Amino acid sequence: MSDGATLPERIPYHLAVIMDGNGRWAKARGLPRLAGHRAGVENLRRILNACGEFGIKILTIYAFSTENWGRPEAEVRGLMNILETVIDRELKQLHANGVQLRHIGELAGLSESLQTKVRKSVDLTRNNEHLVLNVAFNYGGRQDLIQAFRRIVEDGIPPDQINERLIDHYLYTAGQPDPDLVIRTGGEMRLSNFLLWQASYAEYYSTPTYWPDFDRNELLKAIVHFGQRERRFGLVLQT
Repeated sequence: MSDGATLPERIPYHLAVIMDGNGRWAKARGLPRLAGHRAGVENLRRILNACGEFGIKILTIYAFSTENWGRPEAEVRGLMNILETVIDRELKQLHANGVQLRHIGELAGLSESLQTKVRKSVDLTRNNEHLVLNVAFNYGGRQDLIQAFRRIVEDGIPPDQINERLIDHYLYTAGQPDPDLVIRTGGEMRLSNFLLWQASYAEYYSTPTYWPDFDRNELLKAIVHFGQRERRFGLVLQT
């Protein structure tokens, strides 16, 4: 491993990333915000390769939140165009590399063409096993819980049968283990409505590095830091 760092014995099975700082990265270079988002997309390819190299099996990225609809219309439209372009340009290679794409969040609000492309991407890659990429697009942690509770009620499940395992089954991430590590780039120290239920006992790592500059070595630093943590899940370690 570069920079003298070695991969620790314990690595996250499920890594979640809040890809923050694209706009500030662009501003620092005198570029429009969308240029930062495009640079962030280019970086995702590098991080996917690094995740495969390090043995991470699930990567969940926070690409567009339910709150992001409140951004300027031109930026929202640009983000939609970027997602559609990425699917058109990257899907074939992702499939060849054994990446299984999953969408978590609501498709409602996206254009019909984009909804169709998302569904086709998920269907095409559903049997791939090298790495699962959850794309949280039009996603919010509170909305995730609301839709889960609504479906539980619609299914007529009695209150005394509702438990954590049942709620897990109704979330967008159903069938997947909770994230072990949540990384936020850009220096902020909050979850911003991301995986609120699932990340209850995840380790948290914040770095001032903006997402477009968060490279393989930065990811390795985060994993090394994770490997040094003692995960107690609310318990006291026995000595």
